[in-house]
Amino acid sequence: MPRDYGRARLLRPVREPRELAGIGTDIHGRPQWLAPRAARAFFRLKGAAGDDGIDLQVVSAFRSAEYQLGILERKLQRGQTIDEILRVSAAPGYSEHHSGRVVDLTTPGYAALEEEFEQSPAFAWLARRAREFGFALSYPRGNPHGIAYEPWHWCWHAGRRRDATRPARS
Repeated sequence: MPRDYGRARLLRPVREPRELAGIGTDIHGRPQWLAPRAARAFFRLKGAAGDDGIDLQVVSAFRSAEYQLGILERKLQRGQTIDEILRVSAAPGYSEHHSGRVVDLTTPGYAALEEEFEQSPAFAWLARRAREFGFALSYPRGNPHGIAYEPWHWCWHAGRRRDATRPARS
């Protein structure tokens, strides 16, 4: 990794949670985990989406720094350069996935981890309602971290919940 990676990308090291809670399986049938408070918020988010006819499916949630390193190593073995990889994946130790507060989402009929997700009713719902449950899109277009746009990547932030009955501040 570049020595100045965190400073250059405006990213801080991310600690893994002491405890994780299961949130079911991902689209491949693998068990997925979040930090307990994030898991409770995710269940509320998913339930509200379902009530509105939106099927949110998990692609990925908690990932350890060790697992993240494995992702980078596999991409290097496939011939990608470290610069190419770091445009789409955070370096081990810096990924929000390590926090246990992130879910990568998809919905039926849309390819997982592809920008086309932004054209889905699920993305439109998330853009309108995710903040009510404390979730925010981490990597919008032109984000200051130099990470590619990820319309599927939503992070839960304690204290960012907005009451659905109150209008957002402008």
